[in-house]
Amino acid sequence: MSNPRVLVVGYGVIGQRLADGVARQGDMDLVGVVDVAPTLSTRALFESGMPFRLFVAALEQKAAFDAVGIPVAGTLDDALGETDVVLDSTPGGVGRKNKEIYEARGIKAIFQGGEKNDIVDVFFHGYANYEKGLGKDYLKLTSCNTTGLIRAVDCLDRAVGVERVMVTIIRRVADPGDTHRGLVDVAQVEPVPNHQALDLMTIMPHVEATGLLVHVPTTHGHIVNVIATLKNPLDKAGAIELFNAHPRIRVVKIAEGFNSNTALFRYARDLGNKRADMYEIAVFDETVAVSGRELMFAINIPQEAVVTPETMDAIRAALEMQTDRLEAVGLTNQYLGMK
Repeated sequence: MSNPRVLVVGYGVIGQRLADGVARQGDMDLVGVVDVAPTLSTRALFESGMPFRLFVAALEQKAAFDAVGIPVAGTLDDALGETDVVLDSTPGGVGRKNKEIYEARGIKAIFQGGEKNDIVDVFFHGYANYEKGLGKDYLKLTSCNTTGLIRAVDCLDRAVGVERVMVTIIRRVADPGDTHRGLVDVAQVEPVPNHQALDLMTIMPHVEATGLLVHVPTTHGHIVNVIATLKNPLDKAGAIELFNAHPRIRVVKIAEGFNSNTALFRYARDLGNKRADMYEIAVFDETVAVSGRELMFAINIPQEAVVTPETMDAIRAALEMQTDRLEAVGLTNQYLGMK
């Protein structure tokens, strides 16, 4: 049986990483990537030797690529003729329009967190509700913060049960290069509850959640503080053991230099990771504390790459490549080189 064929539509911050993620999956084939203009991302793709075929969304966009010498393999319509499932990582709202194209061609699609839930069959997370995505035509991933938050809460919930969580998110205001955001010397507060808490309850309806979100003028990573009310006793050592055993969670120590979001970004860069990406969230060991049934801990969310593993899981679920949750996430982890 041939590998499923995957197309990435939208080659920006997330799309670049999804394309790399698919290319690393030994049981999937990347058809190529689709974009609309010669952006920095597509220029870098060209200068790195065009490891992926590049398509344009519409034929009239080809001239702009021709003008700068970037070869185009065809149009979105051409690419869809070779595709089993689309990973749509276009800006929020564009995916809704693109869905009409995918529906007309009878092609499954997986959307990122910027789209509204009403355009998909399932709001999806690989570890928390893999089974609900099996065989579905349209799935949507949770946002970066929600993805990492659910990883940690699901890890605890499956072991000891989680009744309630309260989260405080210190959110990076923009991705690197997004100078139009313009927040400087400010910590901007949003009303309670934040969407990450509401989204967690959509994925894990048995857990009560609320949270506060604060935007701060940094670009690398979010910090999320979690207070989880547990159903069964768990001490700090037990919590650390659970986190350490999870392939998509890394436990780090402030005493060893992991004292900030940027420390983790620098560490990923020093490891030689492409774009300094890290797929794992990081739990700061010294922030893990227990008071009665309350477990508190803080995590770092590498916002640019963290959704890549769960997106690979979504492909597996939608195409029913694996019906067993642990087999599916295990293969994703293996191909991405996670522990």
